[in-house]
Amino acid sequence: MKQPPARGDFARATVEFESITEREKMSFFITLVENSDTSRRSIENAPRVKSMMHKGLTLPEYKAFLHDLYHIVLHFCPIMAVAEARCDERLANIREELRERIQEETGHEQWVLEDVAAVGGDVRAVAATPPSAPVQAMIGFNYNAAERIHPCSVLGMLYVLEVIASVYGGKAADSIARAIGREPGAGGFRFLSSHATMDAHHMAQLNVLLKTIDDPAAQAAIVNSTQVNFHQFGQLFSDGGFVSHLAG
Repeated sequence: MKQPPARGDFARATVEFESITEREKMSFFITLVENSDTSRRSIENAPRVKSMMHKGLTLPEYKAFLHDLYHIVLHFCPIMAVAEARCDERLANIREELRERIQEETGHEQWVLEDVAAVGGDVRAVAATPPSAPVQAMIGFNYNAAERIHPCSVLGMLYVLEVIASVYGGKAADSIARAIGREPGAGGFRFLSSHATMDAHHMAQLNVLLKTIDDPAAQAAIVNSTQVNFHQFGQLFSDGGFVSHLAG
């Protein structure tokens, strides 16, 4: 079996990506937004997402959604930890940002379980049962990318999840709450509601951080990770996504 690249050798452990132009080096955050906007909008325009944003979800659907969300959040910090461990001195600022983010985010999967319990879900089953196939693929990709492609790949995951939370989280919580006859503040929406605000702040921090990255290999890995994470998150709303839990 091929061994993973040694610490510090990540610049040579890249897949074939499109080259990054000089303009992109100077304005990488803008470039990332431009390169990923089509992927983001494809999620926004998905029928099940449109329905959720405007009509909410049924209670069984929301429980199934929380099931998948729990596993995404559960692996969020461990994936960042894998990336942080591979950052050498050239990426000291990335390493420090990841350490701070891990401290902030640790334990937030318990918030999701609190929401599960608040809406009458089975907390034990959620924790013990695997998520849908798209979520398993998304989690697996992010571990592999952080360990074997480039530690900065994790920033693509951060960008995607924080864009989704800050732009759509609050509105989704309000819409789902109305659909199931609950007030968002009455319990069951702690994670979605809180991260709508928290991740808006994180996005501002990430904007500043991304502007410091001028290494083409790191930039290419982030762009690739962003595109893959948007795609996989979009698949969460396909027939094989969270609604697949309802079949059982």
